[in-house]
Amino acid sequence: MSLKHAVLGFLSYRPMSGYDLKKAFDSSVSHFWPADQSQIYRTLSQLEADGWVDRETVEQAARPDRHVYSITESGTEELQAWLGTPLPPQDDREPFLIQVFFSANRDPQQVLAMLEHQRDQIRVQYAFYEQMFADIQAGTGQAADKQAVFYSMLTLEYVLALGQGYLRWLDSAIDRVQRGDFTPRHPDMYVTGDES
Repeated sequence: MSLKHAVLGFLSYRPMSGYDLKKAFDSSVSHFWPADQSQIYRTLSQLEADGWVDRETVEQAARPDRHVYSITESGTEELQAWLGTPLPPQDDREPFLIQVFFSANRDPQQVLAMLEHQRDQIRVQYAFYEQMFADIQAGTGQAADKQAVFYSMLTLEYVLALGQGYLRWLDSAIDRVQRGDFTPRHPDMYVTGDES
């Protein structure tokens, strides 16, 4: 996914400033597509150069001028074309798994510490996304566009489902290293929770 299409997606809802876009990213898609302020402003400049957004300058008393961006017709066409295009497989690199892969050369206590640290981090992330899910769900009664809420919630469901499996895998790995049981397990157990 490219950041430009995410920005176009947000602007398809309503015109926004770069600051507004940063808040929108942080409160909705940061669990799978984070963006920092400088990336957003660079992307807006490129989108404007491509003719996909228009910029309006809004004067503010005692504050710097505010730039508000809106999607153009060609920007909408680009977004729709991209949304309808199948994506190529992603290159999923995971540095933590490289550490796990080569852990046979480490002391089991060091490996346990590494696995437990990762589990602690994932638990914190998982709790954050669970809270985000609950907060959004609590506000869906007032939502004007229930379909938009549904699709945004699907992304959180995905992250939470992955998180559950990841935590089960980490719990199992920690348990087996503690017991010195180096028997591989079938991945189905991380879906069902059944270790038999």
